[in-house]
Amino acid sequence: MTASPLMTERRVSLIGALLVAIGPVSMALYTPAMTELVQVFGSTEAVIKLTLTLYFGGFACAQLIAGPLSDALGRRPVTIGFLGLYCAASVLAMLAPTVETLIIARFAQGVGASVGVAISRALVRDLFTDEQSSRVMNLIGIILALGPALAPTLGGLMLLVFGWRSLFVLMTLIGFGSIAVIYFYLKETVERDLSRLNLPELGRSYRMLLGNRQFLTAAGVIGGALGSIYAQATFLPFILIDAVGLSPQQFGLAMLAQSGSFFAASLMVRSLMKKLSATRLVPVGLVFIAIGSLGTASLMIWPPSFLHVMIPVAIYAFGIAFVMPAMSTAALAPFKREAGAAAAMLGFIQMGSGLLVGTVGALMGDAVFAMALLIPMMGAAACGSYLLYRRTDIVMPPPTEQKATGGGPLPERTSPVTGPER
Repeated sequence: MTASPLMTERRVSLIGALLVAIGPVSMALYTPAMTELVQVFGSTEAVIKLTLTLYFGGFACAQLIAGPLSDALGRRPVTIGFLGLYCAASVLAMLAPTVETLIIARFAQGVGASVGVAISRALVRDLFTDEQSSRVMNLIGIILALGPALAPTLGGLMLLVFGWRSLFVLMTLIGFGSIAVIYFYLKETVERDLSRLNLPELGRSYRMLLGNRQFLTAAGVIGGALGSIYAQATFLPFILIDAVGLSPQQFGLAMLAQSGSFFAASLMVRSLMKKLSATRLVPVGLVFIAIGSLGTASLMIWPPSFLHVMIPVAIYAFGIAFVMPAMSTAALAPFKREAGAAAAMLGFIQMGSGLLVGTVGALMGDAVFAMALLIPMMGAAACGSYLLYRRTDIVMPPPTEQKATGGGPLPERTSPVTGPER
């Protein structure tokens, strides 16, 4: 008989969504202020873009440390520690007297926020598998869509009324509120094991991940699909504000097209998953991603307008919601003991792809041309990775028996098909 889990699907979804949302919300609140900060600090567009690029860098790379640390020390203490760094960095950014200080603070913010993606997915893998895991991933996506949907609008209004420093006041409050939620509501899901806190063990875990074809192909789909959101964040403020002529406040409202589309698609996916498996929805999502990619590529031919830019962005985002639940579950499925490391590497590929494409686009100088060229390439990468995934022997562990109490790891089970679960 299967016992009740440590935490319900709903609780894990709510906590997971909160953790995942911190990074995108901190980005979305900030982007309306980027063009104004050029004048505030007497700086250049390239330097202000660096505050976003280094935020991405800290966000992407620090996951590779946060995930394995949580495998060794536990999910709760690592999450609280990284969120403490996020709060301190938010205060530093709020008080920043120079653009150099702001750059350092934004990098540290990214490091602190990185814990959210790694820990949320590791929690899901600790407690759920297969369709149950996909349902939780979908619900996290639904809740996650609300924060980035409202954040640009809220950021634009706060910028107008209170100035750019108020954005970091809000981020500080978000950080402390998140720490309180983790302290009171998150139950530990792994046992503390200091023997895993060493470089050889960490290297072994990542070598195993990078040698697993199922992980790499599923992560490639996630990187090309969801990674585009982070790449677009470096292009859209300068396209919509500088090229199209929107104000920062109008830009915030315009971004509702992206996050609102993702939210609507996530609700649709949740309904469809009552009749269809999450895996069957992935090709549907990739069709929307391909259509959105073609629309974005047309920016090379016709000059940008609000609808010309945002309709393809919305279509692309709609497709992401169909892809994310099944591919996130598939990437983590072969791993139990290394769930934190696997979630961290998946997050690194997701964020790292956005960072790489965003950096290449910044070096190109022309934001419109960069988006028209690079975003379709990410869509093509997602589709190509899925074709390779379909040719891979897929490992999906059977439903795990959950412990009703306690914080230790769940026992390994052996499947006659897949063998011992890692």
